[in-house]
Amino acid sequence: MLRKKIFTTLAILLASTLAFSQFTKTEAELQALVEKTNTVGLAVAVVKNGKIIYAHSFGAKDVGKNIPLSNGDIFRIASISKSFSATAIMQLAAAKKLTLADDFSKLVGFKVRNPKFPETIITLKMILSHTSSINDSEGYFNLDVINPEKGKNWEKCYNDYEPGKGYAYCNLNFNMVGAVIEKITGERFDSYIKNHVLNPLGLYGGYWVESLNPALFTTLYEYNASEKKFVPSPMAYAPRTEEINNYVMGYSTPIFSPTGGMKISATDLAKYMTMHMYYGKYDGKRIITKKYAKLMQTKISDKETYGLAITTTDKLINGKTLKGHTGSAYGLFSAMFFDPKEKFGMVVITNGTNGGYTDGFNNIIKSSFNVLYENLVK
Repeated sequence: MLRKKIFTTLAILLASTLAFSQFTKTEAELQALVEKTNTVGLAVAVVKNGKIIYAHSFGAKDVGKNIPLSNGDIFRIASISKSFSATAIMQLAAAKKLTLADDFSKLVGFKVRNPKFPETIITLKMILSHTSSINDSEGYFNLDVINPEKGKNWEKCYNDYEPGKGYAYCNLNFNMVGAVIEKITGERFDSYIKNHVLNPLGLYGGYWVESLNPALFTTLYEYNASEKKFVPSPMAYAPRTEEINNYVMGYSTPIFSPTGGMKISATDLAKYMTMHMYYGKYDGKRIITKKYAKLMQTKISDKETYGLAITTTDKLINGKTLKGHTGSAYGLFSAMFFDPKEKFGMVVITNGTNGGYTDGFNNIIKSSFNVLYENLVK
């Protein structure tokens, strides 16, 4: 009995030593990457078999104030936000409040038709999969641009191909989706996401700036190539108080940017990612049904890797097909990708970098994923 306890204790000590060694190696390699790519700050989180096994932050949260980045700090994560909007739609579809085949015009409250193909219905699924033939040429910060009753150039919001017959990534699609969520639920978009996605998962974050602790905001920095320096982007956390005070439910929704305005930490984003990895369930709580979770991750076609706010790639980690999303805005770059079969995933976020791209991914993002995979997952 005593011998068994000794062996058990030795095994635990050995495992702890090996883990510590791997974490030390990982941190040294990531720190070297931060320096090599001229990165301001970097936050990472790794999930394996449903648990966060590693989370760490490097560099600065605020350069001017000399504040280091920490794991609890939150970022405006840009386009990964789209998956929160799609998750909400999946909840409503499961509750039979709408269907993905619905005519989007009827859902959003104004005519959404490509003038070159006026008889072709643009469905909710087309909007979510970026196959709607809609583009961002007229902007996407208000719905007037595409509303025929208000936008002078609304026809320019459509591409030349028939809806459903082509793919073009489009932010306006998801800002309209946010308006639909309000129309269907009667709940303001930011509140719906908080009450039906974030709170059930025990996550801190949201779309409404003034509902969050400003001390947690990570300053985002855009690189100015001509001046060879990083410049802060305060508009990333603009409160837009006046616009919110004059808010029109089901129409003013782009103020919160359903397409890119979620603010959350890398660690909490990793928990949210784990919910998708386990097809809608995390920590005993089901957020969306398995059917709709899988649908989000299913490519529209072999040609297009996008599903419903979740894309598929084999370019991030060699030999691995991953599901997830990237984001970039105001100098930030973010990535959330996971393997639903092998049950591992990673979140990597930087608040400013100048390291270039490889295979369509920012270098600090791609390199960090590979370091984390090789050291902590593989």
